[in-house]
Amino acid sequence: MVIRLFQNLKDELDSIMKRDPAARSRAEVYFLYSGFKAVRAYRRSNWFYRHNMKFIARLISQRARYKTGIEIHPGATIGKGLFIDHGMGVVIGETAEIGDNCTIYQNVTLGGTGKDHGKRHPTLGNNVLVGAGAKILGPFRVGDNARIAAGAVVLTEVPDNATAVGVPARVVRVNGVKPENLDQIHFTDPLYQDLCRIERELHTIEAKLKNKS
Repeated sequence: MVIRLFQNLKDELDSIMKRDPAARSRAEVYFLYSGFKAVRAYRRSNWFYRHNMKFIARLISQRARYKTGIEIHPGATIGKGLFIDHGMGVVIGETAEIGDNCTIYQNVTLGGTGKDHGKRHPTLGNNVLVGAGAKILGPFRVGDNARIAAGAVVLTEVPDNATAVGVPARVVRVNGVKPENLDQIHFTDPLYQDLCRIERELHTIEAKLKNKS
């Protein structure tokens, strides 16, 4: 049991070091990273929440919020390897679900719209990246390997291996493969692509009309 706990801890530290070029050692992550501290506090509070000791659960989560600036409801479901980078202003709602090895940047909200009951917050699949300032609102799924661009407001489902950009967010595929980097901003804008395609088609039609005349 103890060996497994230490292995889980080591795996989480290593997953953060793999994704953050600024991390120099496990000790630095353990003692100084607010996102890591918030997730560890969530793990404790979630245990109390699942054992129907909800006051203690909320007490732990609110203390963590005060210390880290990150608010994770103890009722949320979070898989292994969650990396909250910088983290200030992150809010994760009660019925939110997060898969394995996800990355979330500062000022992200996994929230509700106020009109749903029961399941009110989003579900993130595995290996999802959520850029700084993004808002994902509602009880829908963001698929495996998806990327949410910085500042996007996502109100509908995002498929696997896709990217959501803009306000409200639009979805564009990214070659159907897992992204290998943590770039939050350099995504192809599907609206711009459509405008370019229409412009090319107009030039082609104009050329044909000139040839006929």
